[in-house]
Amino acid sequence: MSELKFEICANSVQSCIAAQKGGADRVELCAGIPEGGTTPSYGEILLARKYLTIKLHIIIRPRGGDFLYSPLELEIMENDIINAQKLGADGIVLGCLDKAGSIDIASCKKLISHAQGMSITFHRAFDCCQNQLIALEQIIDMGCERILSSGGYPTAEEGIIQLNTLNKAANDRIKIMAGCGVNQNNIAKIHKDTKIKEFHFSAREILTSKMQYLNSKVYMGLPGIKENEIPETTSNEVKKIIKAVSKSNL
Repeated sequence: MSELKFEICANSVQSCIAAQKGGADRVELCAGIPEGGTTPSYGEILLARKYLTIKLHIIIRPRGGDFLYSPLELEIMENDIINAQKLGADGIVLGCLDKAGSIDIASCKKLISHAQGMSITFHRAFDCCQNQLIALEQIIDMGCERILSSGGYPTAEEGIIQLNTLNKAANDRIKIMAGCGVNQNNIAKIHKDTKIKEFHFSAREILTSKMQYLNSKVYMGLPGIKENEIPETTSNEVKKIIKAVSKSNL
């Protein structure tokens, strides 16, 4: 069981604390979850580091959408990396692509150069690549420690065959971390069928707002998102998912 590692995609400091309490090994702190995760604020990183004893990784993504970044966006990302390092983050999570859907090696290397001593995870921009096996070798050559992937499918469970292929191709030169849709009902199957040892999941529950009055005609974000519901990682959900795969790994 000790060989398995669990990373929680945390959308707040409170979620980080719950992840730690639930037995996670690491958190990836993100803002903008509906957009797939964007770089969290200075204060969020500062307090996450204050309250966590487990590893803290920060996503470096200035916006939602694609992974083709302008020079200005790359400059923002460079400064976000420097900021995360100064605040004591253990690692960063990044990914840049070119117009053709290949790894933008030059941009990635430039960003990584600002993260000396930090763990580097290449995020699910990898799943948007034209050729994942070529991308795998390029990411290894850049010195990244792991790749977060669903195998190029909507969920890791759907991408099991490709994740197995990637894990074999990696051959212990880089860690493949299965993520997207990982839960207590499928984590054991993903582990069994791919032999992957790192897992990324949110373990969030929907909490009800304590507001006594809400104007249902007004939206602060996208219409249709229920603003009286707050998704948050809970320690119980983290424990359930870890337990589901630990039983199968005995």
